[in-house]
Amino acid sequence: MRKTACEAIVLRITDYGEADRIVSFFTREEGRLSGIARGAKRSRRRFGGALEPFAHLGLQLKIPYSGLTSIESADVVTIHPGIRVDLSQIGCAAYACELVERFTPEGEANPRLFRLLSSYLERLDSAPPSPSDRRLFTVNFLKILGYQPPLENAPISPETATILARAMRAGSFGSIHFPDAALHEADRLLDPAVAAHLDRPLKSLAFLRECSTL
Repeated sequence: MRKTACEAIVLRITDYGEADRIVSFFTREEGRLSGIARGAKRSRRRFGGALEPFAHLGLQLKIPYSGLTSIESADVVTIHPGIRVDLSQIGCAAYACELVERFTPEGEANPRLFRLLSSYLERLDSAPPSPSDRRLFTVNFLKILGYQPPLENAPISPETATILARAMRAGSFGSIHFPDAALHEADRLLDPAVAAHLDRPLKSLAFLRECSTL
């Protein structure tokens, strides 16, 4: 077992027993991990209100050679409070986190993906949810993991292909706008590219379709 400090984003939390929590989180240094926070529902000194979905934290960890990581303590960088005031923002954040959890192997660092996820959550925390931002996240997510669909001869218009290509070169969220027609065309390309690597549909995407047009 080794001790380490990591910068992490909480992907999902599950209560375990009377006092503990199982946490899925994505770290800059170690990639995706699952860990147990013993006494998390009781200990405000060690965890306070830090262990929340979408929270950006500094974690002290004990990583064993096999089995669950032990989360020893958590310090809040930000819990992204602005995300939690709107169902569409919650849905978009959950979509990004579910993609990361479902696609990434455990224990494999990917700093570019960590930066993308962190930047998207920061955007959702400070601005209304944008359909264009979600497509920008998705196409860059696929690009980083090597699953980028080819734009040449794709079943989309040249205009939409141009916007997607610009989205993969964009430096920040909010810099690319997809017209309504391009949003639907982008989905016809990106959604199957995502689904091809999953064994079941994304719960967060179904939620977004029920609650909004994002």
